[in-house]
Amino acid sequence: MTRTARWALLVVFALIVAACATETADTTEAPAETEAPATTAAPETTTTTEAPAETTTTTEAPPAVGSPENPIQVLFVPSVEAEVIVTGGDIMKAALEEATGLSFEVQVPTSYAATIEEMCASPENTMGFIPAFGYVIASDRCGVDVSFKAVRFGWGVYWAQFLVPRDSDITSLEDLEGLRWAFPDTGSTSGYAVPAVLFDQLGITPGEQVEAGGHPQAALAVYNGEADFATTFFSPPLTPDFDWAIGDDPEIPDELVESCAPNEEGSRLFCGPEDAQWRVLDARASARNDAPDIIQQVRILTISDAIPNDTLSFGPDFPADVRAQIEEALAAFAETEAWADSIGNQDFYGWTGIDPAADSEYDSVRALVEFVGFEPES
Repeated sequence: MTRTARWALLVVFALIVAACATETADTTEAPAETEAPATTAAPETTTTTEAPAETTTTTEAPPAVGSPENPIQVLFVPSVEAEVIVTGGDIMKAALEEATGLSFEVQVPTSYAATIEEMCASPENTMGFIPAFGYVIASDRCGVDVSFKAVRFGWGVYWAQFLVPRDSDITSLEDLEGLRWAFPDTGSTSGYAVPAVLFDQLGITPGEQVEAGGHPQAALAVYNGEADFATTFFSPPLTPDFDWAIGDDPEIPDELVESCAPNEEGSRLFCGPEDAQWRVLDARASARNDAPDIIQQVRILTISDAIPNDTLSFGPDFPADVRAQIEEALAAFAETEAWADSIGNQDFYGWTGIDPAADSEYDSVRALVEFVGFEPES
């Protein structure tokens, strides 16, 4: 190769190197131009905002059941005057709070159905004093669970009674065909469900229906002539020898009727002489202050078969440890004098005590619910 050729080759090589250097410079600058978006570092932005961390901090655990921020809701069905329930319920509330250190709130929903609705809607912090029919509906609907049943003067059961004017010529259930019927509430076991089943079985179709709003109010509807008959709860009278038995006449003996009247304090309804008094305990006694002569004006036509007593039940998700505290405290409260001023008051629910209850005890009522055709969801 000549010297001239060598020099020519060197020049070409130099030009190629220079061109490559230029291209390298150009290509290395391109990332520099695209680095500005890269420095926004989308992944880094996601890391700094930490959306999952924010979600965790905004979903704080709810206050503990029984705390002042989340008090236990004590629900009472409105079977008697709401003012009586609230007054007696507050006495129970104070006793339970002192015994357990928990916080409670007394509520009287507007109806039996509203009580069930509340227990199903707030399953973790509600306890309810509900009758057998309501309990079965609530249990089948959302899992409400029974804890205690009422005891009334030794009886763990009660009955439905059919009330008519004392001077009427009604002598049988069949005579109620087409007549105006007063009852407390469609959710009442003794006041509505049991009579409805009996009417269906006997082919009886009452006439106008009057939903009175409570057992004493239903009795008063007959007393005031607003209904031809009423259905309410029946508890046996306290006889002088405490010997009333199933199968005995549910009504006060005829010879004692004219003597029936409230005592001086207006707290009881008695019949007969002081040394041999009968104490009336059915729904008519709760109406004694509005109608002191209600026994003289309203009589018992007949009563139904026995019904399991009303319940204290808990929401399906109620904490087991808190429930155990309340059960212990309530059992102790039932042994105190204050109990008689609370749910033991005759004008309240008249519970003279409580006994543990099992769900299976209410299977007969489930059969009744099925017969009536009530749907838990409705």
